[in-house]
Amino acid sequence: MRRRIDRDGWMTPADVAALLGQPKTGFGAYQTFGDLRLDLPGAPESPAGYRRELSLREAVARVAYTDGDVRHEREYFAANPDNVIVGRLSADRPGQVSFTLRHTSPRDDKTVTAAGGRLTIRGTLRDNRLRFEVQVQVIITGGSRTDAGDEITVTGADSAVFVLSAGTDYAGTYPDYRGEDPHARVTAAVDAAAAKGYDELRRAHVADYRRLFDRVKLDLGQETPRVPTDRLRRSYTGGGAADDRALEALFFAYGRYLLISSSRENDLLPANLQGVWNDSTSPPWSADYHVNINLQMNYWLAEQTNLHETTRPYDRYIAALVAPGRKTAQDMYGARGWVVNNETNPFGFTGVHDYAQSFWFPEAAAWTTQHLYDTYRFTGDTGYLRETAYPVIKGAAEFWLDFLHTDPRDGRLVVSPSYSPEHGDFSAGASMSQQIVREVFTHALAAARTLKVDEGLRKELSAALAQLDPGLRIGSWGQLQEWKTDWDARTDTHRHVSHLYALHPGNQITPGSPEARAAEVSLTARGDGGTGWSKAWKINFWARLLDGDHAHKMLAEQLKSSTLDNLWDTHPPFQIDGNFGATSGIAEMLVQSQNDVVRVLPALPSAWRDGSVSGLRARGDVTVDATWKDGAPDTVTVRPGRTGPIKVASPFVAGRYRVFDERGHEVGPRRDGDTLSWNARAGKAYTIQNEAAVALKTPATARPGTPFEAQVTVTATRRRSVPASDVALAVPQGWTVEPATRHLPGVAPGRSRTAAFTVTPGPADGSRRAVLSAAVTGSWQGAATAVLALEPCAPPPAGSVLVAWDPKEGGTVADTSGNGRHATVTGTAAYDATAPTGSGLTLDGDTYLTTAGTTLGLVREATFAAEVKIAGSGYRRLFDSQRSGDPGTDGVLIDVTPAGTLRFIGAGANVGLNTTLPTGRWIDLVVTLDRSGAITVYVDGERKATGQATSDGITGCTARPLRFGADQGGGQRLTGAVDRAAILARALTAGEVPNWRRLAF
Repeated sequence: MRRRIDRDGWMTPADVAALLGQPKTGFGAYQTFGDLRLDLPGAPESPAGYRRELSLREAVARVAYTDGDVRHEREYFAANPDNVIVGRLSADRPGQVSFTLRHTSPRDDKTVTAAGGRLTIRGTLRDNRLRFEVQVQVIITGGSRTDAGDEITVTGADSAVFVLSAGTDYAGTYPDYRGEDPHARVTAAVDAAAAKGYDELRRAHVADYRRLFDRVKLDLGQETPRVPTDRLRRSYTGGGAADDRALEALFFAYGRYLLISSSRENDLLPANLQGVWNDSTSPPWSADYHVNINLQMNYWLAEQTNLHETTRPYDRYIAALVAPGRKTAQDMYGARGWVVNNETNPFGFTGVHDYAQSFWFPEAAAWTTQHLYDTYRFTGDTGYLRETAYPVIKGAAEFWLDFLHTDPRDGRLVVSPSYSPEHGDFSAGASMSQQIVREVFTHALAAARTLKVDEGLRKELSAALAQLDPGLRIGSWGQLQEWKTDWDARTDTHRHVSHLYALHPGNQITPGSPEARAAEVSLTARGDGGTGWSKAWKINFWARLLDGDHAHKMLAEQLKSSTLDNLWDTHPPFQIDGNFGATSGIAEMLVQSQNDVVRVLPALPSAWRDGSVSGLRARGDVTVDATWKDGAPDTVTVRPGRTGPIKVASPFVAGRYRVFDERGHEVGPRRDGDTLSWNARAGKAYTIQNEAAVALKTPATARPGTPFEAQVTVTATRRRSVPASDVALAVPQGWTVEPATRHLPGVAPGRSRTAAFTVTPGPADGSRRAVLSAAVTGSWQGAATAVLALEPCAPPPAGSVLVAWDPKEGGTVADTSGNGRHATVTGTAAYDATAPTGSGLTLDGDTYLTTAGTTLGLVREATFAAEVKIAGSGYRRLFDSQRSGDPGTDGVLIDVTPAGTLRFIGAGANVGLNTTLPTGRWIDLVVTLDRSGAITVYVDGERKATGQATSDGITGCTARPLRFGADQGGGQRLTGAVDRAAILARALTAGEVPNWRRLAF
């Protein structure tokens, strides 16, 4: 295979899989224990005051409601200290708690018994004979408790508590992966917890959880929202509203909650593709451990957000892969060290399978070790490096010392065969492959030097690094190449952006370098779409490029279109790595330290005008707090855990600042640009205060050719005055700014001065956002940025009717909206007397409606409504004002799919809407798009489906025909009939939908 790649330069994934792949057998899937069900006799169908909540401050879930004059409450938590799940049912009147507790499971491999108020579920998996057991003890206050076969019934209690513990005989030891029967361990856990009582269990749980969760606090200027989380997410726009900030802060906190709740220090296994949450016997991707990014992404946030303890299951799991990975390395590759490929499971699967696009990725082992070395960099713990990290890193490096190949093109060492994950063809020296190998060699060499061990290995590593292709090339259109050969396409929007590994999670690309600029070109070309985890990765990429506004845009896109109502990330379907990756990305916007400098607020987005964060961690054993006001950093506090040199950078350091310790004593650091360095002492707190804040104020939106005013304000925030300065404003290419510069006199303490500029945007070029940058120069320096939303063309009047057609007779249908979008009947103009108005246009497969070229404008919200009869097959157009093949960025179309469902392409998205439309009869069809991008489908006044586009709105700026019944080429014609049809420039409410005709005509 190497010879063939050397000769031809590439091989298809199918050809490689045919030679190297083998069927996956006995791999298994993460299993559910089943469901614990509470049957509540007489439960109200419509309870009053119903509330369901999850407290992220306590990790406690609650349900409360009123039935008659009785208030009921249920409370649940999973207690790490006692290894139990605990629930309590209570009411505000005695004797009101009654239920039957039972267990259900999609499998039939268990027995269920009830005795002494304890439900015991015990069984053995059929395929690998793993033994499992669950015990649930029910404890009541008042009333009675009855055991009956496989159920426990409580009647007339004042309150009831259940305590559940579970276990298996799994052990993470190769090759048997078996330990003791779980019965004794589970019994002891339930007995001990039941003896403690609910209040003591709850106190211990909350204290244990908050010991981790409370370490970090994030304030983005949010207020406590007054709506449920699902409505908060659906109304989110990513704009300036306090509710938007509340959702972003909640999403950050939720990621930390999820990791704490799925990966604790005493867990045997790390969080998988679904964390630990699974209700299926065959979950997506087996809910396994994909190691071509997903498992690693689960732990990106751990050290950054001060959750070091959560990494221990990851460390144990990766270390446990070494033994089976060593056998695979020897038997399959003939190499030292250890290896694992694209995915693995709890039982040491380190080989390959035969799915061509994802079976091969031997670089995975090296990537998994990155987190171990990073843990050492965050903690500085050489004991951890020696005992845990280095043996694993060393083995991963040894594998590549033996398995690299000399590229005949240039004599450099390359990975061959090499495959950029799930994308393109196999080749030699794909960029990600080279970057990962370079990183593991660098880490192994640095660790060996730190520990003063393995001198022979150090020589091998140094020699290999000197010959290794680094995998960093700038291509023909300025992009960072994904492959060693310049194969990249400008139109490629694949969800994987693997060749930017060196930017994140690696540290081989630094901001401002030619490679960073090339990475930005690549990232821009890939676009802002993708799956949930892909968007999360892009948050981190843009943060590393110091573009906080684009990082925030990706966060907004993830929240709007890749997040479920319970805030789980969706690939789709649910996949938890996107949650963890987004939390990591938010942390990267606030603190970075990958290159041994603690950078504070390096990518602060303009949407976060005021805020603070405390407790984030930086490499070098440093804890970081920061505050910012009006978009400018205000204070930075660092708390080193070790004595020695420290470097701290922040944008305001190039201006006026003051540094002092926790006693107020001045510190005299050395300054180099925006970086300060000094010798720090462990346990002390050092604060850097900004004394000259720079803020840039612009309108929220701009329109091509329409001037607006931009204001740059300099404020002397502390006790010292700020010297005079010159202010300049940088604008996008093709824009103008007047004047070029302005001079600001000195500013007295506590006062401000403002420089105003007139900015005129250039012609529309398809961009939806623009970045303006202010630079302040003189004896000090400062900067500020602002992001404007760009309207590519004028919007129609809010709430206006864009078109209103009522076919009556002849070959022309008048537009009664007053906009002149009259339609011509193409084909035979025949009319259907059974239509709601008595004169619907028959669509016989040759007939459709079309206007002359027309623009709809920038339609931020819309309603599409029609009385229509649907017949035929294949794709069938309803409304169409979009060029063929457009992904939803130019115009809009709504059509019926071959499956009879509805599809919406517009507002930056291609959205399938899961409702099957009735055929062969007249229906009242309404589709609404609101300002958040939420799509709702109504059939005959009843809501049938929802979907999510972006909040960009419909870009109807290009003149083209507006059609009903056919696409722009006259194809994909609808068979059936249409009566009244309309488009409105607002999203009708559910209450308005039945009256759309009155509103449109």
